[in-house]
Amino acid sequence: MKFAGLIVMPAGFFLSMAALVLFPAAGPRTAFILCALAVEIVGLIVAVRGHMENRQPDAGDVR
Repeated sequence: MKFAGLIVMPAGFFLSMAALVLFPAAGPRTAFILCALAVEIVGLIVAVRGHMENRQPDAGDVR
C-alpha cells in the first residue's frame, strides 16, 4: 500500500499540470484540477496508512 500511495500522488500532480495545458477555459480547468487534488489527497492517505503501525496485538501475544 505504501508503494501505491507514492505512485498515486505524482499522478495527481501530473493530472493538474495536464489540465493547465489542455483546457483553455477556466471552468473545466478548475474542475479537473480539483479532481487532481483529490487524487493527490487519496494518495497521501494511502501512503500514511501504509506507514502506520498495527495497534492490535498478534494472536499469539498474551498479556
